[in-house]
Amino acid sequence: MTYVITETCVDVKDASCVEVCPVNCIYSSDDDRVYYIHPDECIDCGACEPECPVTAIFSEDGVPENLTPWTEVNALYFEDQEAARRQVDLLKPRS
Repeated sequence: MTYVITETCVDVKDASCVEVCPVNCIYSSDDDRVYYIHPDECIDCGACEPECPVTAIFSEDGVPENLTPWTEVNALYFEDQEAARRQVDLLKPRS
């Protein structure tokens, strides 16, 4: 199991979660609209979840049904960043 960052982080990108992660497994670049948690590096400590001011972080098993596509987007980012960015734009178009 890992943690997943979902829709409410898009275009907010508050770094509170990054600051508390003991293994530095939360990634993003200037080209990204959201943070991503590396599923192979996450140690499932949960430190990031309570720090998120927009309640965007869930354990993989606890992602609400309406947000489950974000689990795939999160994993995709570490295989193909451009494809993940396209998925983010489809799931939450820019206003």
